Amino acid sequence: MFQNKTFRKIWKRFWEPILKLGIFQWIIVIFMAIPIWFSYFTSIKRISNIEVFYKYRKKPAIFVFWHGRSLMLSPIICLGGMRAYAVASRHKDGRMMAKLQHLFGLRAIYGSSHKGGVSVLREGLRVLARGDHGICMSPDGPGGPSLRVQDGALYFAKMSGAPIIPVCYTSSKAWIQDRWDKYLLSLPFAKIVCNIGNPVFVPKRATAEEFEKIRKDLEDFMVAQMRELDAEFGLPYIEQDLTASEYKRNKREAAAAKKSQKKKGAK
Repeated sequence: MFQNKTFRKIWKRFWEPILKLGIFQWIIVIFMAIPIWFSYFTSIKRISNIEVFYKYRKKPAIFVFWHGRSLMLSPIICLGGMRAYAVASRHKDGRMMAKLQHLFGLRAIYGSSHKGGVSVLREGLRVLARGDHGICMSPDGPGGPSLRVQDGALYFAKMSGAPIIPVCYTSSKAWIQDRWDKYLLSLPFAKIVCNIGNPVFVPKRATAEEFEKIRKDLEDFMVAQMRELDAEFGLPYIEQDLTASEYKRNKREAAAAKKSQKKKGAK
């Protein structure tokens, strides 16, 4: 056990400085893009309500999707000729994902609802005001709570007049990662099903009560959208309200409890 911890510390000290170098990040994301394209082109795709995507792909619109359901949307966006910016975290993982998204034609706006929120809103409104680009964002990112719509997308819509368009996908052959957002990776030779919701508008003069009702209705729709898609392939139930920090704490506590149980059994 001690040797494993020592190895992880040494590996972390060696690997983290390398990951901060832009050239290595680009090399990594290029290798990440290859299996994404392979999975996409070897799979059968079914996209419902695609006419909404074509209508708004080159117009000011806010495309929203759960944090754990973003990966296979990238090829759809790229091949569909969409013009958009993606909101990305300033964390090194977020910057690496921004580079990956850039390979699929998405530019980055760095920040989140927790850090840099004002600058993100300002820059996002400038993008929407141009009239020929949209914004892609995860309303429950970058750290949760899972499957909860935060206010950012609605502020974009309220202040710009642009519609919010909820999007989700699922896959018949999926690897769901053991993390707070249950990130779903579609495997090769699968059936990918994607649903594009109808536009949601937020009136500029919406009261606080009206704003909250629109937020809650959007959240309910996005949850139902995902549940319905997942039910087609019998995928496991994804819980709400789990944050990244809470998930890590639960994992540590579970590991500590397991270790304690082993010690008791050894006595």
